Amino acid sequence: MFNLLSKYKNTHKKEIASYAIIADQVLALESKYASLTETQLKEKTNEFKKQVIEDGTTVNVLPDALAVAREMAKRVLGMQPYRVQVMGAIALYNGTIAEMRTGEGKTLTAAIAAYVNALEGKGVHVVTVNEYLATRDAQEMGVLYNALGLTVGVNLNEYSPVLKKEAFACDITYTTNNELGFDYLRDNMVIDASQKVLRGLYFAIVDEVDSVLIDEARTPLIISGGEINQSKMYHHIDAFCKSLTADDYDIDLESKSINLSESGMNKAEAAFSVKNLYSNENINLVQHIGQSLKANYTMIRDIDYVVSGGEIKIVDKFTGRIMEGRAYSEGLHQAIEAKESVNIRPETKTLATITFQNFFNLYQRLSGMTGTAKTEEEEFTDIYNLKVLEIPTNKPVIRIDNGDFIFATKEAK
Repeated sequence: MFNLLSKYKNTHKKEIASYAIIADQVLALESKYASLTETQLKEKTNEFKKQVIEDGTTVNVLPDALAVAREMAKRVLGMQPYRVQVMGAIALYNGTIAEMRTGEGKTLTAAIAAYVNALEGKGVHVVTVNEYLATRDAQEMGVLYNALGLTVGVNLNEYSPVLKKEAFACDITYTTNNELGFDYLRDNMVIDASQKVLRGLYFAIVDEVDSVLIDEARTPLIISGGEINQSKMYHHIDAFCKSLTADDYDIDLESKSINLSESGMNKAEAAFSVKNLYSNENINLVQHIGQSLKANYTMIRDIDYVVSGGEIKIVDKFTGRIMEGRAYSEGLHQAIEAKESVNIRPETKTLATITFQNFFNLYQRLSGMTGTAKTEEEEFTDIYNLKVLEIPTNKPVIRIDNGDFIFATKEAK
């Protein structure tokens, strides 16, 4: 085990060393491109594009392209990427997760990596966790892209399909993971291919990659339709579940799983006048009882959801924010509405769904960046075949990082 771990670490050290060599090549080109005008630097983009078409790869233009982007960033943004940022950009370019400490300049690092990958003309998606960051980064880094002769767009929830299509037609598009996933689902529901807004899933740089690809990996994106009104049934089942005692169900609060015990099954068969609760004709009833049990005994008000304006609103467990316009699927939302005695919205059928894990695995090339990825390195490798590389800090870290305190129980904590 120790030898395997040592080999693993040595492999990473070799990659970091190789990236450092390329970064030094980039910095060595600084004087060459510092002598060019901004117009001449912009013309370099077309030269790179022609070479990429001839070579079929961006490998041969990598040092020069990064050097040009670095020089232009200095002029139009007043920020010249440091050597370690260039190393981070090379890691992203190579489809690797770059772990960079907070404050090390991930936004600019992603921008120069996106520039190189955009030279292929297939579209680069820079994925952020919210629309504020997507808009901000597109505006700030858009100055650099435009100066280099590339187009940049931002994809927002409020946009019409026409505006979305324009955004994705740009060389580089900033978007949130949620909106990107929903656009993919909607594209798979259109009648005519010309109505699709995405032009393909080629290369993506995911910010806060541990949150998007690990924490939310199994979160399903769902498009629903076809309303079914069963409010009386929800109230009936809710009343039944509230009448149960602790002996009538088996519960695991950590995983939020709950099932009827034998006594609970007997009570259900009596309450709903069925001989065998788990026979095929009662599948729908069993599902709704399960969701009502979950709503009443595992979903906690003001933690998992809030009641606001007579509506149930989901709380994002990762950010603590209200998720406007989102609803639990498969009848759970309606079960919570019955529990809280608010107006029950009609249930809808699932028309299209995909998890972030399955969606991001559709990209031909994928990379990401975050300040904390090493702890999930094994999952990144197993699920996405992505390596994690720790990029050195620009200056030595003087902060003291103490070890975590771990408690066995909430009481001890």
